[in-house]
Amino acid sequence: MPQDPMDFEWSYWIEWGRERILWLLAGHLLVSQMSRLLVEKYKPWCLMVYGMAACWLLLGIKGFAVILLHAAISFAVAQFQLSLLTWLCSLILLSTLRIPAVEETKRKWYDTENEYYLLLFTVSVRCLFCTSFSLEYCWHAPAQKSSHSFPWMLAYVFYYPTFHNGPLVNFDEFSKQMRRQEAFSVKTNLSILIVGIIRIFFWWCLAELMIHLMYIHALYSSALPLESASYWALGGLALAQVLFFYVKYLVLYGVPGLLLQMDGLKPPALPCCVSLMHSFTKMWRSFDVGLHRFLVRYIYVPMGGSQSSLLGTLLSTALTFAFVSYWHGGQSYLWYWGALNWLGVIVENGTKRILSISLIQDLI
Repeated sequence: MPQDPMDFEWSYWIEWGRERILWLLAGHLLVSQMSRLLVEKYKPWCLMVYGMAACWLLLGIKGFAVILLHAAISFAVAQFQLSLLTWLCSLILLSTLRIPAVEETKRKWYDTENEYYLLLFTVSVRCLFCTSFSLEYCWHAPAQKSSHSFPWMLAYVFYYPTFHNGPLVNFDEFSKQMRRQEAFSVKTNLSILIVGIIRIFFWWCLAELMIHLMYIHALYSSALPLESASYWALGGLALAQVLFFYVKYLVLYGVPGLLLQMDGLKPPALPCCVSLMHSFTKMWRSFDVGLHRFLVRYIYVPMGGSQSSLLGTLLSTALTFAFVSYWHGGQSYLWYWGALNWLGVIVENGTKRILSISLIQDLI
């Protein structure tokens, strides 16, 4: 039975995974386990060299140079130790991905559109990693300078399991865990690997069944069946779509998450099932945990967050969702999506504050 071809993200990453990425991830696993077994002290540098080689192999010398240039510029700007300047640099670098002339130049580097998109997706995710490192550099004490050097930035930026699509791991967590040397057990790691592969294979089979049997995205791409469907049917289609999105990211984040575990790191928690969520706030906290930690640590809290006035909280939340919308592409529908999520979070938090008033609680 033919599959639903309309979910670009799933088809794209599965195709790349089968062709090269899974093999490169297997190579990373081999290098990681050998370095943990033989040269634990030099593990970060072994993985850095492997990540650079994998990047060069997949994206070519020009793609590799773009990512290295982004890292070098971010590191140079971070030397001023001004958070505002670092953010300005990050936004400018991100904006270069949307300049038509630059896009056309990068397209000419590759034979296929898929190769160009791989560079685009990779650089978008690397921008977040460069931002995380640079802001941590701005905030670190002089005594911590050795742990925030340019080699450490490269080890972080070129860490291969999270290289193309995440999940996002903040630099402070990555550095702390990568430096920690633990007792290495081949037997324990092998059991983690086997169980992890079985779980991911189950999720992949479930996702493939959904995309071969349900045709959710094909239905959404045509107005005619949607116009003739009842409200109950539309609600069912919407639920089916978000459930597929959830299962898809169990696979897309489950594979790198397993490799993080094998490297002795703690990956961000996998997405929580959307059927268990009843609020915008929980959705943002529990679905993409790595992105949520990034947004809270580098945007929401520095802008005042929930500890500031009502206006400050509104502004902090608005800036957070504005960045998410811009990072995802900045198209008009993404701004609407961000605005609606912002409104949902604000209404929920406002309702909680009202219900926490003792008079209201007594009435309830």
